[in-house]
Amino acid sequence: MKYKNIFFDLDRTLWDFEANSNEALLDLCINFKFKEKGIDFDEFIIKYKLHNAKLWDLYQVDKISQQDLRRERFQRALSDFGVNDFNLSKSIGEEYIEICPRKTKLFPYTFELLDYLKSKYSLHIITNGFDKVQHIKLEQSKLMPYFDKIITSEESGCKKPNPEIFRYALEITRSSKNESLYIGDDLNVDILACQKFGIDGVFFNPNNQKHAESLSYEVNCLSQVMDLL
Repeated sequence: MKYKNIFFDLDRTLWDFEANSNEALLDLCINFKFKEKGIDFDEFIIKYKLHNAKLWDLYQVDKISQQDLRRERFQRALSDFGVNDFNLSKSIGEEYIEICPRKTKLFPYTFELLDYLKSKYSLHIITNGFDKVQHIKLEQSKLMPYFDKIITSEESGCKKPNPEIFRYALEITRSSKNESLYIGDDLNVDILACQKFGIDGVFFNPNNQKHAESLSYEVNCLSQVMDLL
């Protein structure tokens, strides 16, 4: 096999972001007594996710800071329920960052795949997540021992789909494009970006997202990656 280095995205590829985030948000709803404020848990989570997605889009293109993102997503969601409290939003945002990364739900076959790959390839992470947060996720989920390098957007100074983060990853892992493979769940930010840079990609598509792109590889279960490698 021509590949020597396998790069993984983390959130929504190995670490089940939706499941873990939902658990953390429910914890926050209880901890901050949302029911006493007349806030329905399920409705709040729906509102939060809408605001979070929009703000992450801004963060990806450097139009909002990390600190503002963490607070503003809760501030906007609470505002939808008539709660306008800057300090409360800031406190919830800080607690979310403490709680969520310590959740440990992973996608099926994560450990089986990593055990299979570890003896054959050098494994690394490339993620747009915050440096400290992503390291906590890896440590709490017992994923850290599998990876040689953890490349975050915060550390590298650039975010996917910017090609510079892939260039940086190759440099610090002493890898070449044609000997590297990237596995991720976001068609545009992960797969089309890495392919445009010259690295083969595996599109992890568990929800069977429809598209018309020409891709190197596509799977809907991590177990299928073992068939490719």
